[in-house]
Amino acid sequence: MQIKVFTIPILGGTALENDMNLFLRSKKVLQVKEHLVNNEAEGVFWCFCVRYVDDITATERERIKIDYKEVLDDASFNRFSKLREIRKRIANEEKIGAYIIFTDAELAEMAKLDPITPDGIKGIKGIGEKKFEKYGHFFIPLPSDETGK
Repeated sequence: MQIKVFTIPILGGTALENDMNLFLRSKKVLQVKEHLVNNEAEGVFWCFCVRYVDDITATERERIKIDYKEVLDDASFNRFSKLREIRKRIANEEKIGAYIIFTDAELAEMAKLDPITPDGIKGIKGIGEKKFEKYGHFFIPLPSDETGK
């Protein structure tokens, strides 16, 4: 395990934020602790302590990148696209990463369901009761006009 510390000023820290986000995407992050620091000489800034292990392997990156347009039939891909739009809206509202709600793989399995039902969603690998209770109601029922039918 390794540690990297980032300090990002509250005002004007966009470039440093981008650097930190790039770093986080390239590592397996184990823990992030943040602390707001108010220093009269240096101003107000966030201090992030990131605990991580070495870079994600190339095999893991390749496994993550799946072209769902090739994997799903047309109707399922249309549902998948609409499900991703719903997920993105929720993620923006809650200010969290979209993958926290449902991963692309989970959405692809959900898109294969016709119709999308609570029992169908709960049967998808990776979707437990808590995740379903928190986010499932956003995805069912998926109005037929949103599926491209």
